[in-house]
Amino acid sequence: MSTFSWIIAVSLAGGLLSVLAAAALSVAVGTQRISMLISYAIGALLGAAFLEILPEALEKGEPHQMAGTVLFGIMVFFVLEKLVLWRHCHHDHCEAHEAHAPAHDHGRSGLLILVGDTFHNFVDGILIAAAFLDSTQLGIVTALAIIAHEIPQEVGDYMILLHSGYSKMRALAFNLLSSLATLVGAMLAYFALSDLQEWIPTLLGLAAASMIYVAVADLIPGLHKRTELKATLQQVLLIGLGIASIGIVQHLVGE
Repeated sequence: MSTFSWIIAVSLAGGLLSVLAAAALSVAVGTQRISMLISYAIGALLGAAFLEILPEALEKGEPHQMAGTVLFGIMVFFVLEKLVLWRHCHHDHCEAHEAHAPAHDHGRSGLLILVGDTFHNFVDGILIAAAFLDSTQLGIVTALAIIAHEIPQEVGDYMILLHSGYSKMRALAFNLLSSLATLVGAMLAYFALSDLQEWIPTLLGLAAASMIYVAVADLIPGLHKRTELKATLQQVLLIGLGIASIGIVQHLVGE
């Protein structure tokens, strides 16, 4: 196979495998337990942001610039969420004004996660192409590491889409569509790698910002509705499990 063929095949296979693994897990646990697994999703998001994406962004970019990028990203996602909220509000009757909010959030957190995940997948594509342009062996190792990292994060993203009101089929479709950004990034990098390298830290910073914002602003407040000790311990355990899953995979792939 040519280098170009390897890049296309691996970019498509990586996104497909990680998304399907996430969907398979949701089927295994059942829809009724999705709300419980939101705690795991929070941990996976925070673990991906703080243990994987931000360190990589800081390694490739200047620390103060990265801090500014993350701060800017959080503000952008706040405004984006406001725009989604306004779209669903009619006078004084919307979820922001109701005493009893609905079980889902009209797709707000799902939309923000999809935006951030698209940035992240685009960067993954650039990294895959760069590795294959160095050597096929390095490309395969890099691709396997990226797929391994993506699976626990995609599980979290898929759970959030379901929690946000998406059907299983829509969540799967949107996750697959977002994963195509890997192929787009890889193709652009293949033809113009030097021009894209300088954008990697900024894109990683924006991806981290989306994950931090959704976890802290949208998902964690919902956990506080259950104050009993058993529920709290379960939430803490699942958040820790989500963080640990990212850390364990990183350790196993040697990064």
